[in-house]
Amino acid sequence: MDDNAYERVLADVGPRLRRVRQERGVTLAALSAATGISVSTLSRLESGGRKATLELLLPLAQAHQVPLDELVGAPEVGDPRVRAVPQRRGHMTVVPLTRQPGALQAFKLVMDPVEGPREQRVHEGYEWLYVLSGRLRLLLADRDVELRAGEAAEFDTRLPHWFGPAGEEPVELLSLFGRQGERMHVRARPRARAD
Repeated sequence: MDDNAYERVLADVGPRLRRVRQERGVTLAALSAATGISVSTLSRLESGGRKATLELLLPLAQAHQVPLDELVGAPEVGDPRVRAVPQRRGHMTVVPLTRQPGALQAFKLVMDPVEGPREQRVHEGYEWLYVLSGRLRLLLADRDVELRAGEAAEFDTRLPHWFGPAGEEPVELLSLFGRQGERMHVRARPRARAD
């Protein structure tokens, strides 16, 4: 990469930081509270008035939950594989399957059986679930649905919802989640190829 290419990458950091923040619907004040970086510093970073440093970028990457190279627009290295790192969150293991920040995120979830109440929650977005193995219980508003391996469900997450294993065994599923309410489309059969 020549010096001009580096300068272009560095010049694009500010607009990229603004885009990532706005895609997530986060204000400068909220981002400041999450990172400990002042609102004025964040504003100058986004406008290009302040040079991005690791001390500033690392907490921003953590707050946005994206890899640092995505924030700075590091050049592609040619390997398309997603290096998924499983994360344990309460009673489930979450494996991110997408690495690009943006509206649509894909996850593989392995959920262990849980005790106690099934508290429904609401938030912005749209979710699509596909059961790989086990049985999934989905509480959606006043509906109680059980899905088995090979079955899918999609719903607006502004409806009260909860999902988890339907029995005493773990359930494994794929989840596509769009923060802005994008709908996913499932085709029952592949289209016939024209040869």
